[in-house]
Amino acid sequence: MKTSYDVLIIGTGIAGLSAALALPKSLSVLIVSKDYAWECNTFYAQGGVAVARDDADIPLHVSDTLSAGAGHCNEEAVKILCSEGPSAIKHLIDMGFNFDKDEAGNLLYTKEAAHSTNRILHAGGDATGRYIHLFLMQKLPFPILYNTQVTDLLIDEGVCYGARVFHADKIFNLYAKKVIIASGGVGSLYEYHTNARTISADMQGICLSHGIALADMEMMQFHPTAFVLGNSVRKQLLSESLRGEGAMVVDEDGKRFVFDYDPRGELAPRDVVSRAIFKYKQKTGKEVYLDLSAFEPEHFKQRFPSIYFNMTTIGYNVPQQRIPISPAFHYSMGGIKTDLHGKVLHVKDLYAVGECAHTGVHGANRLASNSLLEGLVFSTRVAQEIIATMNTPKMHHTFSETEEVLEKENDKTLKNELRHLMWFYAGILRETKNLEKAKQRVTQMLKLSIGKLLRLRLLVSLEIISSALKRKESLGAHYLQQGNDTCESS
Repeated sequence: MKTSYDVLIIGTGIAGLSAALALPKSLSVLIVSKDYAWECNTFYAQGGVAVARDDADIPLHVSDTLSAGAGHCNEEAVKILCSEGPSAIKHLIDMGFNFDKDEAGNLLYTKEAAHSTNRILHAGGDATGRYIHLFLMQKLPFPILYNTQVTDLLIDEGVCYGARVFHADKIFNLYAKKVIIASGGVGSLYEYHTNARTISADMQGICLSHGIALADMEMMQFHPTAFVLGNSVRKQLLSESLRGEGAMVVDEDGKRFVFDYDPRGELAPRDVVSRAIFKYKQKTGKEVYLDLSAFEPEHFKQRFPSIYFNMTTIGYNVPQQRIPISPAFHYSMGGIKTDLHGKVLHVKDLYAVGECAHTGVHGANRLASNSLLEGLVFSTRVAQEIIATMNTPKMHHTFSETEEVLEKENDKTLKNELRHLMWFYAGILRETKNLEKAKQRVTQMLKLSIGKLLRLRLLVSLEIISSALKRKESLGAHYLQQGNDTCESS
């Protein structure tokens, strides 16, 4: 097969596919998918896409994003997201994508937590990510190399020349003039998460092994409402839109206890609601549920078809029956440090976009449904930067195709231990002594005879833990427990 391209894109979510579609068809582009293309976080995104409804709403969208980010956002990045968002959505619609509309043909907007107004577009009810992903795949003019594990980046003297991959039982190099990382977040590091099974922080770990900076890795967002019972690794997300449209968080006696923690109740930012649920369960020992009784059955089935299908398949009679819930890891605000055009700092010809990247747009806590918009807006900026610099001369460089052992016999056991460790000690509620314990154990694990893929996970976990230890005060999603407000693993 061909091994040299103009652009190599790692990842097939909204960021990677949108970047590809913004590139000229005349370029030679290859997209690498770790699994099947749809096994990505975009495919599982339920809520929708946040976008300013008109010019007057842009400053409000900016304000809501900054507020959710707890004063830790890059304000310039936020202004780019909110001001360029409407044109990105218009472009998607002009390409032929259909968001849900009312009978008169007007776009339907819903509300989600921490938004000051209804500005969330959705498609297929609660299947927005799936619909967008399918649409982008259908428009894609470039090939995808499926079931391909990226094992390293080909970097020498501050220049990226491509990536080493494992595909069809072979290790080989793929060379490119430009490389875009669009590989998603870190979900598989945690015991409870809502991410696709492929999301395991490989590329963040590879970046760390090359001395590439990650930023804000202590800022991990936990979604407050997930169905975590059962044996599946990826937990069933129960969309933010449910609470935006009337669902209530209650205990087994029907008490809406979140108001005891925040006057906004269920519509407080995700970190607030997640901590309220976590603390309340810990304090009272009571189960917590999502009460859907505000919805008429037929409307619920039509508005949330994915949740309806998944929960009725499990055996829940929704919306009449309450669903037991728990927070679960959902999104990484931290990532590979880039500028506002997606350029990875201090490495030429390497870009990062989407959840794996850090522009500072989300600050300490991402505003609901800003992630799909980020993928659309910043992927366009990456593509524009690549087009502008594509003709810059680049020397040919050849790299070895030897690679260390990717997996070893005991890796799976250690991987599960790591996920448990991260959930209890570097999760929703953190305590310095527990973070120190986690750091000590991860450091020990790194000294064991392990495969490279586990080592990459451990490197990123250590970065998350170390970043959490450095931040001495609670901020947004990073919450340090004080006094007797403790959460020890049993």
